Amino acid sequence: LSTALSLDPTLTEFDCYILYFQVLKAYDHFSRWKGEQQMYKLDIGWPKTPEHFTGQTFCVAVDSLHGLVYVGQRGDNVPKVLVFSEEGYFLHSWNDTVEMPHGIFVWNTAIDSSVWITDVGTGKYGHTVKQYSPLGKLLQVLGTPGNAGSSLIPLQFDQPAEIFVEESGEIYVVDGDGGMNNRLLKLSNDYKEIWLTGTNGTGIGQFKIPHSVTVDAFGRVWVADRDNKRIQVFDKVTGEWLGSWSSCFSEDGPYSVRFTADYKYLIVAQLNINRLAILAAPPVGSIGDCVMVHSVQLADETKPHLVDVDMRSGAVYVAEIGAQQVQKYIPL
Repeated sequence: LSTALSLDPTLTEFDCYILYFQVLKAYDHFSRWKGEQQMYKLDIGWPKTPEHFTGQTFCVAVDSLHGLVYVGQRGDNVPKVLVFSEEGYFLHSWNDTVEMPHGIFVWNTAIDSSVWITDVGTGKYGHTVKQYSPLGKLLQVLGTPGNAGSSLIPLQFDQPAEIFVEESGEIYVVDGDGGMNNRLLKLSNDYKEIWLTGTNGTGIGQFKIPHSVTVDAFGRVWVADRDNKRIQVFDKVTGEWLGSWSSCFSEDGPYSVRFTADYKYLIVAQLNINRLAILAAPPVGSIGDCVMVHSVQLADETKPHLVDVDMRSGAVYVAEIGAQQVQKYIPL
């Protein structure tokens, strides 16, 4: 506003806002995915009230069935979980027993839905993976609250980074975000270990900060092995290593992995270079080599941390800890 007025003092405040939105539209039009046909368009009207972002927005999860978007944020005296509609309207927030959210995931069943949060705090609620009702009622705690560890009986975590829950209730956890553990753990729907893989290192099946996890439609588990600058892939039934991708991540490691609604592409956030990479997902068979189909360069210091995809509409939501906001991209 001040810049426009300094250039032309006769402009009204309304004129300035019209110019502002024209600039936004032009930027959106020319922000091509590596010069090729644009795959997504930024929804500049989401959310309707961005002032509700009052902390660092670390994670986002979409409830595709009910049209809801959950945002986990950190900070002193801020609500830790914000809930929006897919149209961008703020609905409510909750805060109880959430210390430092890192990852968030919505699990839907035929009769119910719940929200899973990984908590990397060091206080009495930290080092846990917790299940909540959509309104924030605590339903289940995995791990030993307030105590970091590597035990399986009792179950312990050290800064668990992210969780993915299948429709069957089977759970995949990447643990941890810089703590003593560098592992991928699969749990049954009654929270017992099915298999465990990973130690600290650079070899096959080893990790240096496993940061994000997702499962495709072909029985494969994909893990963002952040500090090794690669994605590793495992068989979801046996935990067997199937392959890895590293050639796409020479500039920065992958922070987040999520599939598009048709499972044709893998969307990867790269925090340090402020980029979203769109990778071609292999069909059944060999993992092969990484192929980057498109990328979008976000603004400096945006720092995209974790993403999620609406599996009904295909919209992509990006939690940006630098910009302290979540942005929505609509498929074209």
